[in-house]
Amino acid sequence: MPNTKFLLAEDRIPTTWYNVIPDLPGGLPPMLHPGTKEPISEADLEPLFPAELIAQEFSTDREIDIPGAVIDIYRQWRPAPLIRARRLEQALDTPARIYFKYEGVSPAGSHKPNTAVPQAYYNKRAGVERLITETGAGQWGSSLALACSYFDLACEVYMVKVSYQQKPYRRGLMETFGASVTASPSELTAAGRAALAADPDSTGSLGLAISEAVEVAAGSGGTAKYALGSVLNHVLMHQTIIGQEALLQMELADDYPDIVIGAAGGGSNFGGLALPFLREQLGGGRSVRAIAVEPSSCPTMTKGGYEYDFGDTAGLTPLTKMHTLGHDFVPPGIHAGGLRYHGMAPIISALKEADLLEARAVPQTACFEAGVTFARNEGIVPAPESTHAVRAAIDEALKAKEEGAERSILFTLSGHGHFDMQAYIDYFAGKLQD
Repeated sequence: MPNTKFLLAEDRIPTTWYNVIPDLPGGLPPMLHPGTKEPISEADLEPLFPAELIAQEFSTDREIDIPGAVIDIYRQWRPAPLIRARRLEQALDTPARIYFKYEGVSPAGSHKPNTAVPQAYYNKRAGVERLITETGAGQWGSSLALACSYFDLACEVYMVKVSYQQKPYRRGLMETFGASVTASPSELTAAGRAALAADPDSTGSLGLAISEAVEVAAGSGGTAKYALGSVLNHVLMHQTIIGQEALLQMELADDYPDIVIGAAGGGSNFGGLALPFLREQLGGGRSVRAIAVEPSSCPTMTKGGYEYDFGDTAGLTPLTKMHTLGHDFVPPGIHAGGLRYHGMAPIISALKEADLLEARAVPQTACFEAGVTFARNEGIVPAPESTHAVRAAIDEALKAKEEGAERSILFTLSGHGHFDMQAYIDYFAGKLQD
């Protein structure tokens, strides 16, 4: 019988992360200081991050060694499986071969621990006592809470208020792992109080939650640091373990993707899969179509400008050159809370400007339709964020059917939707709007 799952042994977990910056055509525009608007130095980031993560952020080394202590924790769920979606192929009656890299097998249920674990590790080595962060849907917050529990660090999470209200079980998971969770905007910070003064009913945004977390971390006197779950260079680098494993697993499948697809909010999930395949392409190997899928209600790459902007609402973070809708943009309260971010990772933005990836925006009802189709055939309920990748994969498979063309399609199923069932209930009740 042909294989459905393509599995790697634990001794084949990659031992390095891939840093795409040396391979970026034209390089990466520098981050700018929020006050002087001059390129920042490593010292400028010291109030927020430990030295080893700052060094990774600025590194021009193509490969960065993964610490043994991090690999030991990765072994709890990595290598993650690569699965051939044979039942979905049959349901679509497509000649396309559809594969998905399933990151929902992690303890937190998503790809986010791939960077949460090393971030907690490096902070612990630096003598940090607590980590402060923000979260949208809660997948990042729960992942950092888990990682902090591994390394005996306190964890404080500012959760976007609309998701705080929509996803109580994700909040409960964070608290189970030992984190404290505060709805953002809150009365605990100047940024939160200003937002509430302007709009007492504010549903919040990732940009605003970042402002609150950065304010607390920067004002801690060095006892606390800030941790970010996407966007930054070192975060995307940590996620490349996804694509590096997938390269090895596609060899086991005796196949190679013509198309790689990932949902895109800040860019780490998409980048984690696509960057290693683009490395092969940029090195003279096979080409792939890389498709980053974002919500049409927060169309950063498809409608945003490519310019310098703050990563947060209050303007506390460095300015980065990225596709952005403006740092004061507050997206509608869609259920894919992890994709409600005004900007895109500078690396992903630079790749789009170099025409090395395609950006596609899709409405949430079409995404949930695809998520239900996937669940009824493959037996896994996708997170709302992941349904964006599922939607694009199904569309590409149907296009292959129309053209009578065999294609290999690979996408990341970045997390399961077990804590997001209210979103599906709302979809079945016809309550979701585009």
